[in-house]
Amino acid sequence: MRTGGKGVGGQGVGGKGAGGKSAGPKRGGRPPAAGAPKGKRPSHDARRSARAVARPRPKREEAEIRTEPTRNPAPLHPVPRAAGPRKPPAQQADKPAARPAARSAPTRRAPVSDAPTRAEVKAETAQVLATGVQQLVVSADENEMRIDRFLENRFPQLSFSHIQRIVRKGELRVNGKRADSKDRLEEGQTVRIPPLKLDPQEQRPRSAKADGDTLEFLRSITLYEDDDVIVLNKPAGLAVQGGSGTTRHVDQMLEALTDKSGQKPRLVHRLDKDTAGCLVIAKSRFAAATLAKTFRSRSARKVYWALVAGVPRVRQGRISTYLAREEAYDGDQRMAVAKHGEDGAMHAVTYYAVVETAAQKLSWLSLKPVTGRTHQLRAHAAHIGHPIVGDPKYFNIANWELPGGIQNKLHLLARRIVLPHPRGKGTIDVSAPLPPHMRQSWNLLGFEDERYDPIVDAPDA
Repeated sequence: MRTGGKGVGGQGVGGKGAGGKSAGPKRGGRPPAAGAPKGKRPSHDARRSARAVARPRPKREEAEIRTEPTRNPAPLHPVPRAAGPRKPPAQQADKPAARPAARSAPTRRAPVSDAPTRAEVKAETAQVLATGVQQLVVSADENEMRIDRFLENRFPQLSFSHIQRIVRKGELRVNGKRADSKDRLEEGQTVRIPPLKLDPQEQRPRSAKADGDTLEFLRSITLYEDDDVIVLNKPAGLAVQGGSGTTRHVDQMLEALTDKSGQKPRLVHRLDKDTAGCLVIAKSRFAAATLAKTFRSRSARKVYWALVAGVPRVRQGRISTYLAREEAYDGDQRMAVAKHGEDGAMHAVTYYAVVETAAQKLSWLSLKPVTGRTHQLRAHAAHIGHPIVGDPKYFNIANWELPGGIQNKLHLLARRIVLPHPRGKGTIDVSAPLPPHMRQSWNLLGFEDERYDPIVDAPDA
């Protein structure tokens, strides 16, 4: 039988149909639909129906899953199944049989916090030193933090002078805008960090003996402590924070007080290295944020004692100037009286009162700063012509001789701090004793530190 023989209607499959035209499909065409009348092209609906009938239908996986017998009996405590489509039984059969332990009840795990630890933050920010410019996002714990303290917290390797330099040059930006070191950050802001080429710090193992000695020292200078606040009697000569060539400072010592969660007590204000007296430390993030607001709103009352050269003509008065930072020839940092509107000039206000005098040559002053500018009391005392005894930066009286028996050290004491408790538990009122070198001077001059302090009743603004 020939393949081109006669088929239905007496015509071959490849022969001619009605009208003498080929009944087979044209090149690129489609075969006629089944059941279509001879000699007439089927309609579009007919062709689509014919293709649907001819297409093989896949088996339904749902039916197979329902009819597949269970290979393993259900455990007494069924394991919760993860959300999502189930796998076909063919794939399940390929897996090896589960161990009996796998059918036991799942172990409950403690929720893992997404918040990075202090060590992780340090590791992340340390990477910035090697990779150049990066963008850091201010976290909730860093809300309302000053920019310089933000950098000190994120980059312990940075010195204070380095921080001031990159801010002054405009290399640090907040949300794309130039910022000052004392500006406050807000949660969610982006801080642009410039490339910082510094030598990496050596990670030295913590010594249990060193930590024990540090804890003993901190206990010996503690004036007040509760669950939220510590007030230390900082000795003269001990720096509050690290800097160029400074390896021993209060901030580093606070590492010994780090709790099990990695939370370290925080500084909420500063004292100069050579200033002795009350230094407030926050033991928690909440206390640090609350106390920072207290100092910023000037709700904390601070009283300082100083021994100055000469006797002020006005026994009790108010000093109001603008102060700006100036670079000395030796590269040291000083503050100078400036005019309003000058670059970097900030308003500074100090109240003072003469407590006692010695032979019209020395005066015991009680000082109350309203603002908290760098070196404010030292610059203001020099501005009125009565610099503080032993001040290496601001003592500017020529041919002045230090009285015998008085040490050439800065005679400035943060005598008293009064501030509301961060959790509303009344008021914290702490006083610091005279440091050894000032005690010696007071004894030589016959000053009695128990007498009435007239600055206590001075106004707060």
